Amino acid sequence: MPDTTKPLASGHRPEFEFDDAALPADVGEIQRNLSTWERITDNAAARRVFVLVLLALIWEVYGRLLNNPLLFPTFIDTCVAFGQGIASGVLVERIGNSLGVLAMGYSAGLLIAAVLTTFAVTTRIGTDFLSTITAMLNPLPAIALLPLALLWFGLGTPSTLFVLLHSVIWPVALNSHSGFQSVSETLRMAGQNFGLRGIPFIVKILVPAGFPSILTGMKIGWAFAWRTLIAAELVFGSNGGGGGLGWYIFENRNQLETANVFAGLLAVILIGLLVESLVFRNVENATVRKWGMQR
Repeated sequence: MPDTTKPLASGHRPEFEFDDAALPADVGEIQRNLSTWERITDNAAARRVFVLVLLALIWEVYGRLLNNPLLFPTFIDTCVAFGQGIASGVLVERIGNSLGVLAMGYSAGLLIAAVLTTFAVTTRIGTDFLSTITAMLNPLPAIALLPLALLWFGLGTPSTLFVLLHSVIWPVALNSHSGFQSVSETLRMAGQNFGLRGIPFIVKILVPAGFPSILTGMKIGWAFAWRTLIAAELVFGSNGGGGGLGWYIFENRNQLETANVFAGLLAVILIGLLVESLVFRNVENATVRKWGMQR
């Protein structure tokens, strides 16, 4: 055993040096290239596409086995009807009408939720007000407000916006307030030591720290608003003479055009997937994932 009491001139430690040739052959691979299958399964987008293809295949097989286009058209028939609706411009117009109303209701709901949450985190009465009114109205389904909206605002866009606001405000405000309350005292004291108070404290400390909960509330609010809009259009019909996706589905149901009904439902699903994949996922990657707040 070498004498370790005296430093070696070279600075090496012989007792910790190993000869690579002396290592056993079954130690394992230190580095290797991934196979094609491993690269595919490691890609989240490829896995999601696989799930969608599998669901479409099940849909097609079930439709062919049932052999009743009036009751359940096949996936191919639905895609043909969807393509015809896009080519004729009818489906594009209905989608545009629905998204326009949704954008107004969703943005207004986010603004009101932000005001309520700011009021709640800056004052005690605001916290009590938000917790009380959220406990009262959040369990109330938006569909239950449709008769009142019809009575108060009549047919058209105002009634639809009313139920959309109800769908968006409470989940966004509740999740945002929960995220703000979960911010650690260390971060709060750090912000106060820098002299942050009021709105600057909320914007620079609470919002970044509680953004995962805020983003979750925005996702829930979007999903609630989208399905509430379709349900409201089924009841209210056209908005300003145009009509949306819900009215498109309702019209084709009355005419027993089941393939077109499924095409409208497919459009609802595709828009939901696109918003989740292109909007919320990119926001998530640019914020909470980049900041290391989520895996």
